[in-house]
Amino acid sequence: MKKFSKILFVGLLTVVMGCNDAIDIRQPGRLDAQNAFRSVEDLRLGLLAVYNQWDLTPEIGLSANFTDEISIGFDSGGQGVATYNFVVNAAATVARDFWVRNFRVNNRATLLIEAAALITPEAGEEDLYNNVLAQTYAIRAYANLELLTYFSSDPTDDTTLAAPVVDFVAPLDYQPLRNTTGEMWAYINDDLATALSLSNEQSNATFISTDAINAMRARAALTRQDYGTVQTLASQLLSAYPLANTAQYAAMWLDNDNTEVIFKLERAVNDGYDGQSNTDNDSGLALGGGWAGSQFAFVDATLAGSPYFEMDRGVFNLLDTDDVRFDVIVAPTSVINPNYDTDPDPVNTDILVIQKYPGSEGRPLMNDLKVFRSSEMLLMLAEARVATNNDLSGAANLIKQLRDARFGSAQPTPMYGSAQEAYAAILDERRIELAYEGHRYKDLKRLGVAANRGVSRDNVDCSAQGAPCSLPASDFRFSLPIPIVEINGNPGISSQQNPGY
Repeated sequence: MKKFSKILFVGLLTVVMGCNDAIDIRQPGRLDAQNAFRSVEDLRLGLLAVYNQWDLTPEIGLSANFTDEISIGFDSGGQGVATYNFVVNAAATVARDFWVRNFRVNNRATLLIEAAALITPEAGEEDLYNNVLAQTYAIRAYANLELLTYFSSDPTDDTTLAAPVVDFVAPLDYQPLRNTTGEMWAYINDDLATALSLSNEQSNATFISTDAINAMRARAALTRQDYGTVQTLASQLLSAYPLANTAQYAAMWLDNDNTEVIFKLERAVNDGYDGQSNTDNDSGLALGGGWAGSQFAFVDATLAGSPYFEMDRGVFNLLDTDDVRFDVIVAPTSVINPNYDTDPDPVNTDILVIQKYPGSEGRPLMNDLKVFRSSEMLLMLAEARVATNNDLSGAANLIKQLRDARFGSAQPTPMYGSAQEAYAAILDERRIELAYEGHRYKDLKRLGVAANRGVSRDNVDCSAQGAPCSLPASDFRFSLPIPIVEINGNPGISSQQNPGY
């Protein structure tokens, strides 16, 4: 059942937390944190407002449209064509969204942390007080991990530039420069360590728990290629959260099963995300604010549901009809043309409708957003096995374990002849297991060069649109530019623009 308390917005919280994005105005007569948050219960309600700022749909949209997860649908009205053509620049809405949205989350979490320092919990409130803070620090860490991942040109090199570290509620005229990637990592890791020390709930699918914090630590370690930490944390979580069987896996995407869900963002009827995703004017990319499934279709996840993006044939061709992921991802109303590659009109004769987000609670296209799942931990562990000991057979056995679960029967054990081959196979498996969940862009940035993998769209799909079919993982556009909206308000940062822009 949905937690409807997450939908509530108290006027007080709107006033306190509804100011600017990366910075907050302190003006006379304004209800500030000291007066707005006066009890632990106030902090709990403030935490719900911070949760409401957290959205994955921009990651889903960018990853799908920029890489090789989608093709332009037969019912397209031109949405996403610029991003599909790899057009990314400082004026693009995608750059502004990832920058401003994550600084907004950072700001509102910081406001709550500062307010909590002024409150002494009463007897019996200590656990709630600590848990509110644990979740707030973790959300702030996630926002900054996203900033680092998308804006650092190399998250493994501490000397490169990331984003400004802003660990206080800044005044309106604050104009920070970019901190180094190493300094940003210190900020993230400090927040995660604090969150872990305060957390007193081991597991909870819909609120951040100790397990969710450790999953975040594992993903952060993977991003930094700290594979020793990845192995420790991913192994622990995989043991605690077994892979779903085929029935559980299918039910998970209807929001009816949480077997392998470590943490998800709930989406409910009449909440702030109940609606069609907003499509911006410059790139045509839907950047969030609505149902995850509306990243791909206007009405519902069927042939008649006006799908403006469809599945790239490269993803489809990796799937087996005996694999439950086929049933989850491919809508049964799809028109599958086995001769699509020789058909003169494949746009209208080969229509692969994406069904990853079919809807729940009677609302088409609206589903909970799965942030951390045990299958991701398994795939992290496979990558770490190759990276640390060149353990190709260990990685192969993990991939077999995942496929056994998804097919519901024993599958052949793959064999890899080199680390590059193993990395490529892991990326291929991530491409279908984590399809349309916002991972592909980050995966290619992190592992594409080592795996000799880049954006690789089906030639029929991209050629039909006159669009480029490939992009190497070394391309500078696997880091986003500092947006022009930041440069206009903070001119000094313009000299720190990312390479290539």
